[in-house]
Amino acid sequence: MIIIFWICLFIIFYTFLGYGILLYIIIRIKRVFVKPFRFNDHPPLPSVALIIAAYNEENIIQEKINDCLALDYPNEKLRIIFVTDGSSDKTPKVISENKEVELLHNDARNGKMAAIKRVIPLVKEDIIVFTDANTFLNPQAIIELVKHYQNTKVGAVAGEKRILVDVSADASASGEGFYWKYESALKKWDYELYSNVGAAGELFSIRTNLYQPIESDTIIDDHMIAMRIAEKGYLIAYEPNAYALETASADSKEELKRKIRIAAGGIQSILRLKKSANPFHFPVLTFQYISHRVLRWAVTPWLMLLVFVLNVIICYQNPTLLVYQLVLLGQILFYIASFLGYILEGKKIKIKVLFVPFYFSMMNYAAMAGAIRYFRGKQSAAWEKSKRR
Repeated sequence: MIIIFWICLFIIFYTFLGYGILLYIIIRIKRVFVKPFRFNDHPPLPSVALIIAAYNEENIIQEKINDCLALDYPNEKLRIIFVTDGSSDKTPKVISENKEVELLHNDARNGKMAAIKRVIPLVKEDIIVFTDANTFLNPQAIIELVKHYQNTKVGAVAGEKRILVDVSADASASGEGFYWKYESALKKWDYELYSNVGAAGELFSIRTNLYQPIESDTIIDDHMIAMRIAEKGYLIAYEPNAYALETASADSKEELKRKIRIAAGGIQSILRLKKSANPFHFPVLTFQYISHRVLRWAVTPWLMLLVFVLNVIICYQNPTLLVYQLVLLGQILFYIASFLGYILEGKKIKIKVLFVPFYFSMMNYAAMAGAIRYFRGKQSAAWEKSKRR
């Protein structure tokens, strides 16, 4: 029991902190021996299709159109396509009034992946850029993304997601912002080592000729599209200077709903991306994929529960072993802080020191709830909009 306890505790530490530390050490060593890829300052720009899947976004869609039209990329090489399958509000009407962009609309709501699969055959451009309707890009975003395709080994490029957090933000907003800052650092180091292991739908791009159809019931399409390209032996680059700005979820309830859906999609992707988990194909990619994704989605949240139970049993059977009592005390204090963060958020009281433990606990609860929902067949691939600030 004690051996299992320490193995589980090590895996938990490795998942959330140890992998980042190890990754940083490895890339510091790599920098001594390997020089980074050098970009041409004035390369010929590829043609780009910018695809935005939108569902009932009438309150923000005109701002999104204006944002797309303001991108710093030659008009003759940029095609902007909105897909509004299932939208029942004025979203399609607003888009149709802007002649600079294209509209594809279908009354049926079959999910985001089905909508994307419908538009892909119409794309003849060299590069496809995907972005969400409720995010806003920096003007240089596309130029920063496409420069990576100078490297013929790159098949996809992930942009950076940034969360807008104000000083009065609650636990979900501040926790989400902190989480994405840490995620951005990991993605930067992942690519410096070898490749990213997925992409966020807020902003990512692919070589059009590398796209392969994804199952229409796919829950997290962005991750699957990028990883299927990685499974072909191409790299997923990361470009922090191409970023999508997004407000945080409206509250912890909305953030939890979003996280559960992502976790359910994570389990689905693990079951389908068998080549990524097989070290005999691309061993470094497998190391990164298991360390950065599989452990978070499928393993570590359950180990946290197991460690707590084992810790209680060990302390009961061996009351004189001080180290286990201290570890148990630390766990109890952490979960108390998380619970207080939850209670105080409901009362609109802002104590930022409680934000991180609350968000961390919520994220791991969502991973377990998402796995249960997926295996019970309760997770739909259709859009599930979370309310934003």
